[in-house]
Amino acid sequence: MDLAQRIEDLLETNAKDFEISKLFKQYISEYKEGLNKLFEENQGKDFLVRHTKQLDHIVDMMYKIVLRKTFKQYVPLRNNIPIAFVALGSYGREQLCVHSDIDLMIIYEESEGFNIQHIIEKFLYLAWDAGLKLGHRVHELKDLQTASEQDITIKTAFFESRLITGSNFLWMRTTPKLKQIRLQNQKEFILAKIEEARIRRNKFPASMQPNIKESIGGLRDSNYLFWIVHTLYGINNLKDLSGTLFSDEEYREYRMALELLFRVRSALHLIAHKQQDILVLEYIPEVTKKLGFSSQRRLVTKTMYAMWTISHFTQLYARKLTRSFLYKKLNISLLRKNRLAHGIYRLENTIYVSFQTKVFKRTQLLEFLASLEDKALTFDPSIYRVITPKSIRGKLTKAEHALLLKLYSRRYLHSILQLFFECGVLGNLIPPFTKVMFLPQFDGYHTHPVDMHSLMCIKAMENIQDGLALELYKSFSHEERTLLHIVTLLHDTGKGRKQDHSLVGAKLFSAYAGDFEISSELIEIGTRLIKYHVEMSRVAFREDFYHENVLFAFVSKLSDLRSLKLLFVLTYADINGVGTKSYNSFNAKLLRELYYACVEAIGNKVMIDEAGKRRKRENALKKHEAFLSLSKIEQKRVLSIQSNLFFIKNKPQEIVNLFRKASTLDKYTYTISHTPNLVIEIFKNIPLNLGYLLGKLSFLNIAAMDIFKLYDDIKYFKIEFSQSLGQESIVHVKDIIEDSFDMNKKISLKQPRIKAGEITLDCEHSNTYARLSIDTADQPGLLAYLIKTFDDEEIDIATAKVHTIKNRARDQFLIEKHGNICHNAEKIIETILKKV
Repeated sequence: MDLAQRIEDLLETNAKDFEISKLFKQYISEYKEGLNKLFEENQGKDFLVRHTKQLDHIVDMMYKIVLRKTFKQYVPLRNNIPIAFVALGSYGREQLCVHSDIDLMIIYEESEGFNIQHIIEKFLYLAWDAGLKLGHRVHELKDLQTASEQDITIKTAFFESRLITGSNFLWMRTTPKLKQIRLQNQKEFILAKIEEARIRRNKFPASMQPNIKESIGGLRDSNYLFWIVHTLYGINNLKDLSGTLFSDEEYREYRMALELLFRVRSALHLIAHKQQDILVLEYIPEVTKKLGFSSQRRLVTKTMYAMWTISHFTQLYARKLTRSFLYKKLNISLLRKNRLAHGIYRLENTIYVSFQTKVFKRTQLLEFLASLEDKALTFDPSIYRVITPKSIRGKLTKAEHALLLKLYSRRYLHSILQLFFECGVLGNLIPPFTKVMFLPQFDGYHTHPVDMHSLMCIKAMENIQDGLALELYKSFSHEERTLLHIVTLLHDTGKGRKQDHSLVGAKLFSAYAGDFEISSELIEIGTRLIKYHVEMSRVAFREDFYHENVLFAFVSKLSDLRSLKLLFVLTYADINGVGTKSYNSFNAKLLRELYYACVEAIGNKVMIDEAGKRRKRENALKKHEAFLSLSKIEQKRVLSIQSNLFFIKNKPQEIVNLFRKASTLDKYTYTISHTPNLVIEIFKNIPLNLGYLLGKLSFLNIAAMDIFKLYDDIKYFKIEFSQSLGQESIVHVKDIIEDSFDMNKKISLKQPRIKAGEITLDCEHSNTYARLSIDTADQPGLLAYLIKTFDDEEIDIATAKVHTIKNRARDQFLIEKHGNICHNAEKIIETILKKV
């Protein structure tokens, strides 16, 4: 639209005000509709400047129309009308975002020759009717000083003023007034801005979904440094100090970071169609595409790194410029008294560094930090200048590793690690962090990237609020605490790879720990802790850990009570590292209950050994092609089978085959093979007269028998004999099996001989099962008698392992602990002995 020509046409016809405002509104609407195209021309570069210039043009055109409507054909020169339209805030900086308020200040002087108020009102009505989102101020020139004294926000806005249109003469008279305002009460203004920045940075901490404007390292930090520079020097562009206050390279990196934030914020506004300054997950895919990044992860990583760059730059140089306002004369003598080294001082647990101090070399830095008292410290941003990536690069020596290990052993480690992060040397000094710096975690749980989360976990460990976690932490030896600190720091450094991050992290830790004087035993424990660092919370929050299979499967991963205690404290720190509200009374209760259950179970070596073997077989099964061909529901059903022995004895293909047979079962099915020896396999979900079956087959020697309870009341029986049969006998065996499903069938069996000491009932085997064991001479009909006794006593066999070696029957039965079975253990044994 040719706005100027259309306006002229309306003016020629003496059009009403609403017609003109309607035309402006249409023009602004069309302009906004084209903003996406304007942005995409170069992916947002210079977008804000171009947008600001367009708004300048609109404001200028509106003022021109107001003058034409007011004075008709007799419009005075603008310089002669004592009105100036001044851009403030981001508009004044030429950084106005699409849906931000247009901060406009109208300055005027009263003149008898002009109806100033009428002109201003006409302009404002036109702007409002046209749909401009104005945040305006109207001041008479003589009142600027008074206005600046009323509110620090107004004074700050004056620092970013820029003439848009109006009287240059009035602007020339305004400039000295603004300078006078700048020079007045500089110390009070700067101290107020320092406090304002401190409050804002605490309110909007760094996160994976940062507020591009307000968060640490956001646009406000850039504004903060500018306000200080402008207050002290009257400079309108930080670039003017490049080469003096900071190097050209530092300024270039800072400016590149700032430009990226401008582009991200602009993209957010365009996508959300509103003022949207937080880079929330919802908008990340579209912002990634709009800015041309290869992946969402890369966008977030680059954005967070940019915000770190801005924070580091602005904090360092803001402190350098304001130190004279902060240091009290009284503190000078205290600083000298508490000098730690040349140019380095401590005051109330804060470390200050003179700006004349030379850059630290790596060994010098580690020696200095290792010499500090072990307490929570704060490092003034002045130290950033003496710790640089360039001075820290390279592989650490043996002596430097020893110094770093000393730092790891500190009770208050977080402030040291935070210093490494703030100075950009965390990855240089601790190589496992190299690939996870600013790495986002899009899992719906974590709120910080990997590096920040890891440091927050260390901080949580310094401030343990849970009674059990604190008790355990205090019980650890010096070496165990040091190990726990390293493990907590590195537990997530395996993220960002294709393989499971716990496995990668365990390998990284094992390799990294080898460079330190740490025992192989502790390295093994640390590797185990990282490998299973998510297991305790997963089992506590998602599994029925009162079920013994779940409990022993978890305990088998830890091996000993020492590892369990360390893992509990690691889990506490890991959860608290997510955020202050992530660890609550509910999940604390679950973790404590799991811990105490594990303490009780960890002494049962037999069950732990079985669970460990099962876990290894399950891992192999999960990778097997046949298992992967099953549906997710079927896979879950297979893994739900309670018997550890079922997984230990059968190979992955056999397990899948058995499951497929069981899944199509209708009442019962069986198979008989007789090459080389007789083997009977039975699947059933109805009662089986097993005592009758075994009694009828007692003319054969049983070499082994397995009984497994599968799922949905399905049981699987595998009976192996030491002889083979002919085809005619096989037909007879089939008849016996068929008859065995008749529970009314009876059989008379010959009494075997067994001694009292050869049978035991262990009711402490596990919470769910008692174990009945028999070790006696092999005899015909022995097993049939035992099974018949179990049936008569209504003893439910969950798993049976029957084996004969060298004429000795070594049989084990897992029996579900229900009713009074364990209260009547002696009676049951007597009953079995009497039966046999």
